[in-house]
Amino acid sequence: MTDLPTGPLTGSVALYRATHVLAEAGVTDPGRDARRLLAHALRIDPGRLALVLPEPVDGAGLAEFDALVARRARREPVSHLTGSRAFYGRRFKVTSDVLDPRPETEILVEAALSGPFGHVLDLGTGSGCILLTLLAEMPDARGVGVDLSEAACAVARENAEALGLSHRARILVSDWVARVEGAFDLVVSNPPYIAEAEMPDLAPEVRDWEPRGALTDGADGLTAYRAILDGAMEVLAPRGRLLMELGVGQAATVSELAAARGYAPVALVPDLDGRPRVIVLERPAAAF
Repeated sequence: MTDLPTGPLTGSVALYRATHVLAEAGVTDPGRDARRLLAHALRIDPGRLALVLPEPVDGAGLAEFDALVARRARREPVSHLTGSRAFYGRRFKVTSDVLDPRPETEILVEAALSGPFGHVLDLGTGSGCILLTLLAEMPDARGVGVDLSEAACAVARENAEALGLSHRARILVSDWVARVEGAFDLVVSNPPYIAEAEMPDLAPEVRDWEPRGALTDGADGLTAYRAILDGAMEVLAPRGRLLMELGVGQAATVSELAAARGYAPVALVPDLDGRPRVIVLERPAAAF
C-alpha cells in the first residue's frame, strides 16, 4: 500500500487515510474496521483509541497498521487479522479454519439456555463458541464438541483452555455422531446451510476466507440437517432437545424433515428481522 506515508504522523491522520483505503476497497464499515485495526496495532483497548489519536504513531506500530489495512483491503476478515472475535460477552480465538462467530448464533445460545441441561453435544463445533458459551453459562453442565476438521478442533481446544473449561469440554474429530458415545439432553448445531448456488453471492469476507466446508454442503444446503436429524435421534435422551440454526427460507423444509423423523416441534425462534433463525425440537419419550 503506497499511499500511506512511512514517516511520523498522528493516529488521526493514519486512521483517516486507512479509512479511505478501506472505503475504496468496498469494505462495509471502513471507519469501524480502521479503528479496530489501529487499536490492535498499537496494543491498546479500542475504547482508549481516542486518547492516543492526537499523538504520533511510532514506526513499528505504523508498519503493522499499514500491513493490517492492506490485508483488510483484500477483504480478509478483521477477526483473522486480530486473531479473535467477541461472542456472548467472551472472546474466542478465530482462524481461517473456523467460522467467524456471528451475532445471529447468539440466538441459538439464548434458546438453549432457556431450558435446563446437564450434558450437551455441539455438532460442527468450529471455534467451540456455542459449546463453551453454554458450559460457561451453566456451571454444572459438561459437554462434547465434534468437528470433521482436526484444525478446527485444535482451535476449540485452545478456546476451552483459555476459558478454563477444558475439564468440562471434550473436543473430538468426528463425522457428526459417528464417534460420539453417551446420551445428551441437549444437542446444538450451526450447520453448513448455504446452498452451492448461493455461494457466489456471499460477501468476499465469507466466501473467500472462511472454511468452505463449514459454509456449504456443496448441494442444496440441507444435507447437514438430514444427517443431524438422523444422528441426534441416536444420542438424544428421551425429551432431549435439538436446536439448529437455520438459513433464510429453510424453516418449513427443515420442520418437515424433522417431523418425518419423529421429532416433536417446540418452537421456531426469530432473529431481529423476524425471520426464523433457530428451530427447537424434542425427541419423544419413546423413539419412533
